[in-house]
Amino acid sequence: MMPGQTSSLRLPSFLHGTFRSVQQKTRREGLRCGEQYRKDGTFPEPQQLLEVPPGEVVLTHEVVDIQRERPAWRLYMVSNLMGHLSETSSGEGLNPFPMRNDYETYFRETAWGSLFFATTYLHPMSAERMAQRLHAVLRFWEPLQGARYLFKKLGATHTLEELMVAACGWALDAWSPEKEASVQVRLEKAAERMARASRDDSIEAILRQMSRALSSERDLKHRQVLADPIFQREGLATLDPVSFERVSGACTAELLALLFDWDDKIGVH
Repeated sequence: MMPGQTSSLRLPSFLHGTFRSVQQKTRREGLRCGEQYRKDGTFPEPQQLLEVPPGEVVLTHEVVDIQRERPAWRLYMVSNLMGHLSETSSGEGLNPFPMRNDYETYFRETAWGSLFFATTYLHPMSAERMAQRLHAVLRFWEPLQGARYLFKKLGATHTLEELMVAACGWALDAWSPEKEASVQVRLEKAAERMARASRDDSIEAILRQMSRALSSERDLKHRQVLADPIFQREGLATLDPVSFERVSGACTAELLALLFDWDDKIGVH
């Protein structure tokens, strides 16, 4: 356990309650954070942290939140908070991206923030950003193990290890395919490899994940061409640095977007 950490998981009080109450509290917290950030470029700490009793369930994805009148730990509602960061009292929106990036950087250094950013699909999903997110979760591994989690399947309560496989299995398959090791060890290897990945390293990870991306989508018109490793490698070689950075983590959703782009271009020629 890292110095200064507690052995139990604590979440901000604004993430606990009925759906409506958490919605209201996270909006207020987002406005509070946005106001301070605009003043001095910093974020305030949550006003209260509550201990999650051992074994209690934390909701990490909206699709499993079907009992909205029931008080619960609603971690996924951090996204609602972030949606209000750029609001102003005058109603004029600001560019949200620098503020959201800074919010992630700051609160990724908390147990609750590390888990939210590792298990929630938020751009960028590059190798560099995902390495930072996985390293953060690993720093808080012990307290995060105390809770149980609901992700995308109703009634399927996950341990931390099971949650990370469900949410980040694509990263494990692409960057740490050695399945005989524990989930924690595989995450450590994946994070280290992502952090120091060259363009060639990312290409090899992407090629390992292409079959998974192809199998998850039935609407691609030129599947046989797209499935050719030579075609994939040549296509990746033509990407400009910004486009390549977007797919460098080998996230399945990002690869699907790339495949659809290639599919459309094949149809033109």
